[in-house]
Amino acid sequence: MPRFAVADIPTQTDRTIIVTGASPGGLGYETALALAGKGAHVVLAGRSAAKLDTARAKILDAHPSASVSVETLDLASLKSIEAFAQRIATAHPKLDRLINNAGVMALPKRESTADGFEMQFGVNHLGHFALTGRLLPLLRATLGARVVNVSSIAHRNGRIAFDDLQSERNYAPWTAYSQSKLANLLFTFEFERRGAANKWGVDANAAHPGVARTQLIANGPGDMGPLMRLLMPLATHSAANGALPILLAATSPEAGGGDYWGPNGMGEMRGAPAPAKVMPLARDEAAARQLWDVSEKLTGVTFA
Repeated sequence: MPRFAVADIPTQTDRTIIVTGASPGGLGYETALALAGKGAHVVLAGRSAAKLDTARAKILDAHPSASVSVETLDLASLKSIEAFAQRIATAHPKLDRLINNAGVMALPKRESTADGFEMQFGVNHLGHFALTGRLLPLLRATLGARVVNVSSIAHRNGRIAFDDLQSERNYAPWTAYSQSKLANLLFTFEFERRGAANKWGVDANAAHPGVARTQLIANGPGDMGPLMRLLMPLATHSAANGALPILLAATSPEAGGGDYWGPNGMGEMRGAPAPAKVMPLARDEAAARQLWDVSEKLTGVTFA
């Protein structure tokens, strides 16, 4: 396909789009910035109201006529997710795009969410699973609605440890992260199957940014050593470029349900957006069904 850039994004006028993890310095911010510039009403969602206000101000500096609002959301709290969804349903008659971007990466020590889930699995997968389920009625009420889940090349090393989903017996930072990113893809493909079977009228696809220079790296594994710091400029790209596969998945007419997009460079670490590699485990329908059932039980959210 031709190279995709922000200039190629179709008009988003009259669309309402939620972007989770939209604080400055990350993929969510760059995604929101581009969408606001194309006319969408963008809802910035994240834990810190102060950071979201800063992001909103920066977007309005770049696009003074943009429509941008701020809503606090803690994906590590099912109570916060439910309250957020209720506020969105009250404030907005429709929801065209839900971009599930927020995440935590390779936390050095095991941490727990407010509901007792391992933090990476709880935020990256269960939080977005619950959020999508809570917002499904609003998505279904919107013609052509789409859910975009942000996964990672780390899904290639992932395995869903159904006997230890919360890493209580054995926690390893990258193992837990890879599991959560594999879960993002299993959720995406199972949502697409269930949506088609039940006529939800909502597409689901996924994207990954490659290796983008964002605050996620600084706030996750921390110092990766002098060699990695030396190689970072060669093996990575900017947050703005990392956001392009997400923007393509969210806006391009060529992006269909069940697609997965990422950079086209070596190892999919950087480059222009293109179809991304999906590991066989992410296509395991039995595992996807099991993960869905477990996720409903853990979150108490069902996709009726």
